[in-house]
Amino acid sequence: MKSILLIGIGRFGKHIAMQLNAMDHQVMAVDHDEEKINEILPYVTNAQIGDSTNVEFLRSLGVDNYDVCIVTIANDFQSSLETTSLLKELGAKHVLSRAARDVQAKFLLRNGADDIVYPEKQIAKWTAIRYSSNHIRDYIELGEKNAIIEVSVPKSWVGLSIRQLDIRQKYHVNIIAIKQNGSMNTTVTPDMVLTSDEKIFVIGEYKALQKLFHL
Repeated sequence: MKSILLIGIGRFGKHIAMQLNAMDHQVMAVDHDEEKINEILPYVTNAQIGDSTNVEFLRSLGVDNYDVCIVTIANDFQSSLETTSLLKELGAKHVLSRAARDVQAKFLLRNGADDIVYPEKQIAKWTAIRYSSNHIRDYIELGEKNAIIEVSVPKSWVGLSIRQLDIRQKYHVNIIAIKQNGSMNTTVTPDMVLTSDEKIFVIGEYKALQKLFHL
């Protein structure tokens, strides 16, 4: 269980709070809008109405006691930037801030953010990859260069073993799991023979996955 300070209760912040609540984490929610705070109360441990750009208000929250501080302020980048900077000045252990554009990410990282989340950009990329192809079932980005994709077994691979395909040497990617009828098998061996009713999880650099599976 972690203690989370969540600043900015818009739609994205509300969804984060609900997910953290479902995972049994302790969440302190902060927003200047009383109505938003009232709406989020069932999903958080505590909540405060206040201005996160006010250093005394932030100090009163004891930001250095939280495992993670998440800044999800939308439509007011100046406030997001000031809040991020103040959190770090007050000793926050880890600050995750929301960005809508690359230039915002650069400013946030220079002013105290340890990590950046791009909700619109990330879901747009996932949607484009997932629904622009009939064979891609899921996509998980791992940093800037690497990813995991869930993909239907290509027809040309059916009936062949992973050893025969030798995709690690040929394409520089690895099969890390196989799913069949909703059951996941993460113990993948070279002698496993692929079938047409299976889905495979493949990890590698995005460029290699793009080339192999025509993303």
